[in-house]
Amino acid sequence: MYNEETKIPGRIELSPFSECALNMNHLIRSKVRIVGDEQLGVVPAISARRHYTFYNAHPAHSLYHVSSYPPSSILIIGTGVFSLSTTLSLLKRPAYKNTTITLLDRSPFPAPDASSVDSSRIIRADYSDPLYSELAASAQEEWRQTGDDELGGQGRYTESGLCLTCDTSYENSGQGYVRGSYSNVQQLMKQSGDTDGVQELPSPEAIQNLLKSGPGSGEWGYINRRSGWADAEASLVWLRKEVEKLSNGRVQFVVSEATSLIFSTDQSSVLGANTASGTQYFADLTILAAGAWSAKFLDLRSQVHSSGQCLLYIDITDEEQEKYKNIPVLLNMSTGYFIIPPRNNVLKIARHAHGYSNPTGIPNPSSPSETISVSLPRTTYDHPSNCVPTSFQAEAATALHTLLPDLPPRPFSHTRICWYTDTPTGEFLITYCDKPQSSGGLGLTGVFLATGGSGHGFKFLPVLGEKIVDVLEGKDEVWAKKWAWKATRGWDGMTDDGSRAGERGEKL
Repeated sequence: MYNEETKIPGRIELSPFSECALNMNHLIRSKVRIVGDEQLGVVPAISARRHYTFYNAHPAHSLYHVSSYPPSSILIIGTGVFSLSTTLSLLKRPAYKNTTITLLDRSPFPAPDASSVDSSRIIRADYSDPLYSELAASAQEEWRQTGDDELGGQGRYTESGLCLTCDTSYENSGQGYVRGSYSNVQQLMKQSGDTDGVQELPSPEAIQNLLKSGPGSGEWGYINRRSGWADAEASLVWLRKEVEKLSNGRVQFVVSEATSLIFSTDQSSVLGANTASGTQYFADLTILAAGAWSAKFLDLRSQVHSSGQCLLYIDITDEEQEKYKNIPVLLNMSTGYFIIPPRNNVLKIARHAHGYSNPTGIPNPSSPSETISVSLPRTTYDHPSNCVPTSFQAEAATALHTLLPDLPPRPFSHTRICWYTDTPTGEFLITYCDKPQSSGGLGLTGVFLATGGSGHGFKFLPVLGEKIVDVLEGKDEVWAKKWAWKATRGWDGMTDDGSRAGERGEKL
């Protein structure tokens, strides 16, 4: 344990728990003592009669990687699906009834450049991995609850069906992923007694006849009538309201950009986060749920890579809206292109691909004197003119005409780059960071990762938080192993789970 008197420039924002801790004259992880002044809360710049003493203690409870369990204060960076679902699950567990939770985000909610703030996301149990299929199926049960105050209510979920297809005439066409998904959803249907939910589409003609589509819609596939899509932004707003209902003063939402993590003097622990305003936030446990921005805070080059995915929208007429409103979601795993049924006279086409990188030089969070290159999001928040490259817009227009040949061509009304947080295998990254540096880890306590959505995390919104907190508490070995820190070397930043299409290594 070290005892260091520290003069702190600017000011420090203390969470509600920290205020209580000051009354008790201690903090567990970042202990702050105010001598000669009883002021609590936001502490102004140091004066001649004030000094602050920081203490750092090594974790006393190895299972939870924090000084005590449960932590009395938790800081969460981000307000997306991973963050809010975790917060909701923490609020529901009696063990955290005295834990205060602070959530930081640079934008007022909902953040306009967050990956989950969009008109639609596919909700499917169609995975080649049976574990994800089962977890997604449990999430679908919640999506199907359609009361006004329930997740699927007020148009937040539409069970339109999903047509998952691939080409069969060449290798690496996504065929293995689609056939594996078909097998898994068949098994799920048998278990539930549903005999009508899945239909094989054994030929290009079968696909085109069902969808009234063109030749670009695949050569083999199936339709799962029990999958669909969600209004992503509306669902995220619903989730935030659920958090607020249970908050009872324990949750604080702060609009401020986290710029870096606060480390202990010996660099072995994370104590909280610095912000652009100069305010610092301290907590017993920091949860990094910053999505595609996660690599800004820790050296995660071997674990995550931010990839820009292209979303494009066209305006359609009332007649076209009526014609296409009940089509199933179409996802061709060979090309990566997918179409969501239109709503409010807007049709979206997008591509699930390897995406674009945006190499950015930043100080290495683990060694600030070193500059490293990582891919970080480039969004309209920082670059208002940012849009999908014109070359891709032309390609997408051709794909749309191939998929829906009866839809007359027209310019896109809006385009957007959505940023995935990719991992090497498409598994999420939900884990502590205490793996020793000698073994390829970061060797840090006091910080927990909840990121790496890899373009498929949204659908788990109603169940993901429970799994995250189970892993945090050491209660779920299966998911803890799947979502653990991976030993990777020489990773090129591309996800190889069999579901990605397109060129590798493209840059904005």
